[in-house]
Amino acid sequence: MKREKGQPKLRGRPQKDSGKRTKKIDTRFTEEEYQLILDMEKELGISKTDLIRLRVLENARNVVVNAAALIGSLDTIGAELGRSGNNINQLARYANVLKKRGILSAVVIERFNLLFETYNRQHKEIIIALRQVIRQMGK
Repeated sequence: MKREKGQPKLRGRPQKDSGKRTKKIDTRFTEEEYQLILDMEKELGISKTDLIRLRVLENARNVVVNAAALIGSLDTIGAELGRSGNNINQLARYANVLKKRGILSAVVIERFNLLFETYNRQHKEIIIALRQVIRQMGK
C-alpha cells in the first residue's frame, strides 16, 4: 500500500492500546527444572515465556493453600472435636448412671441424641472439606 505525500512513514507494528505487558518477573531454575521447561517447549511448540505464563495463570483462580495456616486450623478443629467428643462421653456416662438408678429422663436422651447427631454431621463436613483441599493441592 502506498502512502500519501505528507503522511508520516510507518515503522513496525502498531502500538497496543490495551493489554500491553509492562511487568517482568525474574526467576531461577535448577538445571533439571530448566531442561524440563525446554522439553515442554519443544513438545508443545510454544515459547518458554508463554509456557510459564499459561502454567501459572491457568490455575490462578484455584485455591492456593497456606500450609502453616491450614495446619493451625486443623489443630484448632481437632482440639474442638476432641472437646466435643469428651462432652458426649461425659453425657453418656451420666446417662448410664441415671439409668442404673432408674431416673433417666427423656430430656437427657434427647439432648444426647441431638449432640451426637451434630457431632457426626460436623465430622462429616470436616472430612468433605479436607478431601476438597487435598484434591486442590494435587492439581
